[in-house]
Amino acid sequence: MNGDECLALSQLAHMKKKIAVLPGSFDPITIGHVDIVRRALPLFDEIVIAIGVNSQKKYLFPLEQRKSWLRSIFEYEPKVKVDDYQGLTLKYCQKIESDYLIRGIRNAADFDYERTISQINHTVEKQLDTVFFIARPELSHISSTIVRELILGAGDISAFVPQLILNDISGMSITEH
Repeated sequence: MNGDECLALSQLAHMKKKIAVLPGSFDPITIGHVDIVRRALPLFDEIVIAIGVNSQKKYLFPLEQRKSWLRSIFEYEPKVKVDDYQGLTLKYCQKIESDYLIRGIRNAADFDYERTISQINHTVEKQLDTVFFIARPELSHISSTIVRELILGAGDISAFVPQLILNDISGMSITEH
C-alpha cells in the first residue's frame, strides 16, 4: 500500500457510522412506517427502530409481539435493528451514539409538533439532527391510533398494515396491555 491508500484507510476507520433512530410505539406497525424506513435506508448505515416503553401507557399488543413483527418485516434488511427503551428518546440516542432521528410527517399538525421537539432536542444535544420524511399522499391518513381503533371495533385493517400483521391479528384475541 502506498501513502495515499494508508491515509484513505485511516480516514475510513475514523469515520463515524451514520446511525438513525426511528422511535415510536409501533402498536402496531403500519405500512406508513414501513415506507418511511424503506425511504430512509439509502441515507444511513444503520436504522434502529426503537420502541419507546411508557409504563403509564396502555398498549394493544405486548412489547415482545411488536418487536417480533418489526424483526420479521425487516428480516432481510441487515441495516435495520430493532430495540426498545424507556425514558427520553434523546438519552437513548446518546446511549447508542446516534446523531439522527427519523420522523414521519403526515400533516401540518405533525410538522408543528415534530419541529418543536426537534428544536428542543437540538438545544440539549447539538449533535442530534432530525430528518423528516413527508408521508406519501396515499399513506398520509394512516396512523397506529386509527388502526388500533379499527382492530378494537373489528374493522378491516387490510389496507393499513403489512400482511404479516394482518395474518397474525386474525387469529388473536385482542385486549389492551
